[in-house]
Amino acid sequence: MKKAFQIAGAYIGVIVGAGFASGQEILQFFTSFGWISIAGTCMATLLFAFLGMQLLQIGSRLKTDSHKNVIYLICGKWIGMFVDALITFFLFGVAAVMIAGSGSIFEQQFGIAPLYGSLIMTVLTAVTLCFNFQKVISAISLMTPFLFIMIFIVFIYSVFRYEGNVSDIFQISQTENTAASHWLIGAILYVSYNIAAGAAILTLMGGAEKNERTAGLGGIFGGIGLGLLILLINLTMLLDFGASQQAAMPIVHIANGISPITGYFMSFVLLAMIYNTSVGMIYAFAARIVPAHRKSFTPTVVISTLAAFLASFVGFVKLVGTLYPIVGYLGLILIIGVIFAWLRFKQPFKNEMKISS
Repeated sequence: MKKAFQIAGAYIGVIVGAGFASGQEILQFFTSFGWISIAGTCMATLLFAFLGMQLLQIGSRLKTDSHKNVIYLICGKWIGMFVDALITFFLFGVAAVMIAGSGSIFEQQFGIAPLYGSLIMTVLTAVTLCFNFQKVISAISLMTPFLFIMIFIVFIYSVFRYEGNVSDIFQISQTENTAASHWLIGAILYVSYNIAAGAAILTLMGGAEKNERTAGLGGIFGGIGLGLLILLINLTMLLDFGASQQAAMPIVHIANGISPITGYFMSFVLLAMIYNTSVGMIYAFAARIVPAHRKSFTPTVVISTLAAFLASFVGFVKLVGTLYPIVGYLGLILIIGVIFAWLRFKQPFKNEMKISS
């Protein structure tokens, strides 16, 4: 169970990046639809738990050291080539979003130019990836409990601070600041692009765990944890809907309303989660290009991280609003593939090994 919770913490740490924990992604994919977004969080929780369990278990079965084998097994050779390229591209894109998000936090909370904030995150990511993968997993899972604590504190504050009636929340209607046309589509797309980004690192985490059951439990616990975080962040912003729409980092804005100290703590936790996701994305991206055991892996990591830093100049909010929905639609292919793989894996696994070879 201890190992399963560690995997769950790493799962959450990989998925929860700048947009998720800050509230910007939740705002665009859930909260902006109004009260019905609560139903969307329930759908997202189920999908995160199921898909996380499947990807981690498949990775454990194959003992994979690259997401390529798992994707080819799930999607077949020809579709697998397309999905593999998509995931590899998106790994790089998410890393750029994380680095851009760190710049936004440094600017909003500390008054530091985004360039320097992004540069700090770039250096930390590259240095961390010089260590072995088990240490990377431990680093990623370390800050997850602190995120739950801070989000819960902000949520409780919003509940007691709320001066309206509960019925007012049900009057909130869909706004223009949505990343999809319907709340259900928004929830599915949200899971889709997160899984498209997280699939590579999840399969690598599964490959590092010998016990398939432990890996599966880690996926279930991680999915439930992600759902709880989405629900708390969504409810918090519904209680302060007007202000949430105006800030690049809505949760940091609300935390600052409690006290400057709380705002600083929240910013620190968000930076830690951004760091987690950045490390995971760059590691999986570099491992797809060069196996991690080769000497050329470290130079590949450094070059990839610097390239993501340059790509981050597009801007955080713009990247979240444009890159994520597009890849979300494409990531649906991966979700469908995982579902079909789950049905196929009820048969002896030996038959499926032939597909991946």
